[in-house]
Amino acid sequence: MAWFKRVTPSIRTTDKRDTPEGLWAKCDSCGAMLHKKQLEDNLFTCPQCAHHFRIAPYKYFSLLFDEGECTEFDQNLRAADPLSFTDTKHYPDRVHDTIEKSGKTEAVRNAYGKCEGADLVVSAMDFGFIGGSMGSVVGEKIARAADRAIQLDAPLLVISQSGGARMMEGAFSLMQMAKTAARLTRLGEKKLPFISLMTDPTMGGISASFAMLGDLNISEPKALIGFAGPRVIRDTIKRDLPEFQRAEFLLEHGFVDMIVHRKELKQRLAKTLAMMRVEV
Repeated sequence: MAWFKRVTPSIRTTDKRDTPEGLWAKCDSCGAMLHKKQLEDNLFTCPQCAHHFRIAPYKYFSLLFDEGECTEFDQNLRAADPLSFTDTKHYPDRVHDTIEKSGKTEAVRNAYGKCEGADLVVSAMDFGFIGGSMGSVVGEKIARAADRAIQLDAPLLVISQSGGARMMEGAFSLMQMAKTAARLTRLGEKKLPFISLMTDPTMGGISASFAMLGDLNISEPKALIGFAGPRVIRDTIKRDLPEFQRAEFLLEHGFVDMIVHRKELKQRLAKTLAMMRVEV
């Protein structure tokens, strides 16, 4: 009875080719579907709305340093467990699992090299490692990046990408705010520029400490920058607020000095540092 049973399939699927995973990405801002090659060519920014995707430190290194060549340092530092902290799993197990899954060793990487022919030290945070949270290792590596900048007589660029302090280390994580601020003071005494680049997101203890201490505070477009997140604020005061934690609002009100598209970052940075350079 062909009335009730299809004799042949209406759509042939035998020759269908599976689309490899990871070739396409959806823009979180405008919803455009972007091919991986298209994203790479645009430095992981949306060509339609200029939305900036989060990228790992090594991609910033390849973007900022001449020929992508740089020297990483302090790669072997690992987090301790001073509080014997446990939530759904032991803190050392969480760190170990994150390293195994992501191949990343901490939430920040340090490197130095040449940017348009001039020395530059870069400390870049990584949201892919426990939300880019700042623990004792992150604070120590940023402090050592400042020390390396003094040693090389070079400017320091810190690229922030973090949800805040790492709760698994409690007060130890909060102490990193004082440590990094003290090192940046030494940098200022040597008349070496400190540039803070805030990317999405720069929140919590990061924005409350070194991210806002730059001689020049730069942001990527539409980056979320603040202390408490919009949801936390809304739940606390029981009111909906305007979008005041985006880079454009902060630029208008003086908390950010400039917003720079990733495509222009290296040139703008090199030009700005050349103007800031002081002969001692």
